[in-house]
Amino acid sequence: MHAVDTEKGKPIVVKSEKEVLDVATNIINQNGLEEHEDVIKRGALLANDPDNWESRTDITEEEKEVLRREVTHRWHQPAQMYFLAAVGAMAAVVQGMDETVVNGAQLFFVEQFGLTNNTLLQGLVNGAPYLACAVAGVWINVPLSNWFGRRGSIFIGCTLGVAASLWQAFSQSWVSLFLARLLLGISIGNNSASVPVYTAESVPPSIRGGLVMLWQTFTAFGIMLGYIIDVAFMNITSEGGLNWRLMLGSTVVAPIIVMSMIYFGPDTPRYYARKGRYNKAFDSLKRLRWTELQAAADLYLIHQSVQEEAAFQRGNPLAELFTVARNRRAALASFIVMFLQQFCGVNVIMYYSSVIFKQAGISDQTAITASLGAGILNFLFALPAIKLIDTWGRRPLLLSTFPLMAAALLFTGFSFFAPDETTRLALIATGIYAFMIFYSPGEGPIPFTYSAEAFPLHIRDVGMSFATFVTWTFSFILALVFPAQLAAFTPTGAFCWYAGWCIIGFFLILFFVPETKGYTLEELDMVFSVPTHKHAAFQWRQFGRWIKRNILRQDVAKENLLELANTDDLKQAQADQAAHASGSDEAQTSNGSSAEKFKDEKGVEHEHVEDTPSA
Repeated sequence: MHAVDTEKGKPIVVKSEKEVLDVATNIINQNGLEEHEDVIKRGALLANDPDNWESRTDITEEEKEVLRREVTHRWHQPAQMYFLAAVGAMAAVVQGMDETVVNGAQLFFVEQFGLTNNTLLQGLVNGAPYLACAVAGVWINVPLSNWFGRRGSIFIGCTLGVAASLWQAFSQSWVSLFLARLLLGISIGNNSASVPVYTAESVPPSIRGGLVMLWQTFTAFGIMLGYIIDVAFMNITSEGGLNWRLMLGSTVVAPIIVMSMIYFGPDTPRYYARKGRYNKAFDSLKRLRWTELQAAADLYLIHQSVQEEAAFQRGNPLAELFTVARNRRAALASFIVMFLQQFCGVNVIMYYSSVIFKQAGISDQTAITASLGAGILNFLFALPAIKLIDTWGRRPLLLSTFPLMAAALLFTGFSFFAPDETTRLALIATGIYAFMIFYSPGEGPIPFTYSAEAFPLHIRDVGMSFATFVTWTFSFILALVFPAQLAAFTPTGAFCWYAGWCIIGFFLILFFVPETKGYTLEELDMVFSVPTHKHAAFQWRQFGRWIKRNILRQDVAKENLLELANTDDLKQAQADQAAHASGSDEAQTSNGSSAEKFKDEKGVEHEHVEDTPSA
């Protein structure tokens, strides 16, 4: 029986004890887990009714104490889980360094390769990795993850990164450098799609946001290291451009570290379960949880999710991303946050801050050093979000920072009118640094966290690839056009352009990006079952309530989105999932729509007809 926990606003699924034990028995008998029969059955019952374990006599006092600490000390987790998170964090350092060492290097190789007066080729060489990310990198993640698992996919991605770093360092022409950076982009794209999912599929929901956020937080750390490397090598001079070669080649170290770390980590339990290797899935869970009871409860939930995946499969996963309403809403929300990660203006600062600072009339060395400040602030102010994302939530962080980012960009743009060089540099640096402070805890780490958790299991690889395709496509566009945009718009016009997108972004998030904080990956199916127009109307009312409560200081009644959605739309979504989970057949109606029969909670049979999907 599907229901909504109205106190928490969270969807839950409750089955009879016999149904649960039947499922557990099937898991045991079909996967050779007889030696774990007792704990798997107890774990299944716990997963089915996770709020009433205190009164159960089949759970030992020691196990109950662990369950209590899971609530009161949610960050108290096994070392293996944090090792897994560290693998993801180190992979993020690789990406951050790859993104920003070119910031300083371009001041030197552009002149050496004769690209000074060719802004199009400058943008093409700088943007080559992001072109390869969008076209190839994020998509090869799907077959690599399927064939070799998340661990294998990440290992292969880092191997390509090592080769690309060395190739860049020894390039003798802009064409060679361009090709090397294309290979680098395949590495970045694959890992950016694999690593957040690797973490999201392995950690409990109470800290999932914080641990998945390590991806972007340590991308920021890698960005900072990239700037530090630029500063360290900028004064090395030689006829062959040793300084920029050392900048680009230094990125070879970090992926080698990731390759050595990931050898010792487990693959995700969900990956093993999808492959029918439940013994491996259970072993992985035992490494990631304190007790076998917790591991067994998670195994039951993963099994249910895998069964729903098999029943729900409708054909081409990429097509299903847009033809199934629940998936389409997740894709829309992920598209918005990923698109805005680029068009909020941050990566024109990441890629071209040295060029921007030079517009203030300062030297190459001063421009590189000033850029370092942006990298340091980007990392430091991303750290608080590790806790805030699972306490305050994704939406509040985004909605509170976008207006501030717009203000910082406007301030930066108009600072170019300052009369003297010293004042101009100080004001521009202040504006850029303020922007990084506001960006880092919100739009910086949240998009990858959000996209890694928004999609259902059976299309998660494709969904994450789509989301990262969006961000890297627009990243390439920005890297390609910004040199020309800077010349055509002037710095003031360019910064005002991105400030405008921050304002637009605020309203896109307000209306079309649901909150995902605190839900299990399975429960998020219900969150995205709320129709888009109802979600937008609800959030507009909430925006008005926020103004009345916090500005006008009025008392206003609270309204819960899922309580509001617990009407015919939500019941239909629940019935659809129940029908698919039980393997019900679909019939095609004469007009091409699909019809499904289901019984409501009173046992009355209905036929649900799904026409051409709408939001």
